[in-house]
Order: sequence, then structure tokens, then C-alpha cells
Amino acid sequence: EPLLRSSLTLLPVFFLPRYWRRALGMQVRYVHHGDYQFCYSFRGRPGHKPSILMLHGFSAHKDMWLSVVKFLPKNLHLVCVDMPGHEGTTRSSLDDLSIDGQVKRIHQFVECLKLNKKPFHLIGTSMGGHVAGVYAAYYPSDVCSLSLVCPAGLQYSTDNQFVQRLKELQESATVEKIPLIPSTPEEMSEMLQLCSYVRFKVPQQILQGLVDVRIPHNNFYRKLFLEIVNEKSRYSLHQNMDKIKVPTQIIWGKQDQVLDVSGADMLAKSIANCQVELLENCGHSVVMERPRKTAKLLVDFLASVHNTDNNKKLD
Repeated sequence: EPLLRSSLTLLPVFFLPRYWRRALGMQVRYVHHGDYQFCYSFRGRPGHKPSILMLHGFSAHKDMWLSVVKFLPKNLHLVCVDMPGHEGTTRSSLDDLSIDGQVKRIHQFVECLKLNKKPFHLIGTSMGGHVAGVYAAYYPSDVCSLSLVCPAGLQYSTDNQFVQRLKELQESATVEKIPLIPSTPEEMSEMLQLCSYVRFKVPQQILQGLVDVRIPHNNFYRKLFLEIVNEKSRYSLHQNMDKIKVPTQIIWGKQDQVLDVSGADMLAKSIANCQVELLENCGHSVVMERPRKTAKLLVDFLASVHNTDNNKKLD
């Protein structure tokens, strides 16, 4: 039953995002900074509670969050943006795709929307978590609180299997074989197994469909991947985590094979106001595997952070 459930929650988001967006009340908009276009979806409007800005991971897009949005209260102001070069946001060979470059772009987006008129809550997963963490370090007055879901950007003392494999690929210069950039149904299946704890069996036709959608973008994904794993960007969160001053929540799947769960402890040791939630029987795709749990953790965390503010006022 859980097996079926995860493939069913996963697939509609891939294949019917327009339907799901409409069903969940998310609207798509574009905003421009000079000749750069950002695409985003949103629900609700700014109010007493902080707005929530959601940053997706590598090679995903804003609709990745729909499975979580489904379980979030309707009175929250949510904004999901396509990261640089992804989906509806400008893809330009001139763009700086380093983590610093992406942080600057997201800041431009925030300014365009005047989202930082009041500090907002920032949540990011994987590459988006890397960007979110560094954003909170660079623009502390923009952010009131932070959720990092298995973020990239940390320096581990030992490499897991996935990272060892990447290093071998880099040494042999076979960038065609990056496991997160599938170009056949078999590679697609391997990527799903790598990213998710539940071993669900996806039919060949669906795997083919998932690959067909990605293939036109694979050259961009390769370029982006090499950019975020090079020296300049690879450990950017690690180098900046001690500058994160806002209340922070770390959510991580214990069985993450892409980014090891021990990263949660590193962050907790460096960020003063930090709480960690480790999820059993969950891999790297936390948002897809545990959407209801992710939404609940987020809502509870926001309540705890903002209620302590109220308590302070009473003192």
C-alpha cells in the first residue's frame, strides 16, 4: 500500500501539474528584472503570518512543492519560484549558475515581488536548500525563519557511495553518466531508486515519458551540475552556516543516499537556534515521499517560532 501511494503521489505532479495547480488554488505569474524573467506560482496574499518562499532542487521546478502545498493551510501566503534556468525562469548561457549567482537571482526575485517588505520564511530542498541557507546568511534582514530539507553544500569527512561515484566520473571526465541526469528509462529508474527510499516499480512507458520530458534540458542540467559541484560552490553552505542567525529547521530522510543525513548534525552544531527532524524510512526526495509530514513540520515550526515572538511581547 505505501508503495502504491508513493508512486501515485509522485506521478500526478509530473504529468498533471496544471490540473493540480488549479485544484490547489495556485496561480502562475511572471515578473521581470531587466530582461530576466522569473516564473512563479502563488496562493494567498501577504498577511499577519510570514509569507513562505519555496526553492526547489536540481532539475525540478516549482510544481515539485504541490504535494506539500496540498497539506498547507489556505490562509498562508505561498510563493514557489522556478530556479534560474528551470521551467519558466530565464535560461541564459551568460547567467551565473554558481550558488552565489543563484542567491543573487533569488534576491532580485524577492525585491521584484517586494516579498521582503516584511521578513519571510524561506524553505529549500537539496540544491534549493543550499541556496536558501546561503541566502539567509547573506540577507539576514529578509528572512524571519528558515527550513532546510536535506540541503546540499556541506563538507563531509567521508564520502558516501553516490559522491564516490561522482568523483570517479569527474576523474574519468564522463559527465554523460551523472546519475541525476538520466537519458534512458533504465537510468531514470536508477535515479528514482537513488532518490527515494520506497522501491516502487514504475512502468516502462512512464519512465520513458519522464525521460522524454528531461532530455531537451540535459545539456543545461550538466552545465548547472558542474557549476554547483565545483570549488567555488560545492561547500558554500558549510562556509556560511555560522552566519545563519534566524530560527532554523532541518528536515532530513534517514535513508538519504544522495546527501548523508549526518549533515543535519553539522548544521545543528553551527546554527544557534536550530531544530532537527529526522524522518524514518525516507530517502532524499523528502517532499515527494513525505509531503503531509513535511507540511505538518513546517506549520508546527512556524507556530513555535511566531508564538515565542508573542510571548516576548508579554514579558
